[in-house]
Amino acid sequence: MKTFSYGDELVLPVPLEEVFSFFAEARNLEKLTPPWLRFEVLTEGPITMAPGTLIDYRIHWRGIPLRWRTEIEVWEPNRRFVDRQLRGPYRLWRHEHLFIERGDGTAIIDRVEYAPFGGALANRLVVARDVERIFAFRHEVLRRDFGA
Repeated sequence: MKTFSYGDELVLPVPLEEVFSFFAEARNLEKLTPPWLRFEVLTEGPITMAPGTLIDYRIHWRGIPLRWRTEIEVWEPNRRFVDRQLRGPYRLWRHEHLFIERGDGTAIIDRVEYAPFGGALANRLVVARDVERIFAFRHEVLRRDFGA
């Protein structure tokens, strides 16, 4: 299975605890996902983040409704967490979120390892661009909401 990686960094002028607290609320992912994906958290009730937490979502990729289930693999408050796809639109999706104090703000570092169905051709033609667009949207929302 051919894997690909994506990584980026965003620095927000906000204390680390405030930024991490925002990401600790699983439903905020709906806000951080572009409207064209029609992303929805399906897991009921409050979601307590911890290793082993399972979260179910629905997305619409190119008009096709897809279910997505992730597991929180690593949970280190105010430092990092890792979510891994158990079922969904990729053969592999593992996303590490790192949070580091930088001066008067917080750096958010994303590291994603993924393997799309369709391999290198699908990645080159569609998937890599979509991943970049999703993270660009996420940065836009975070900058707006956290005053960057």
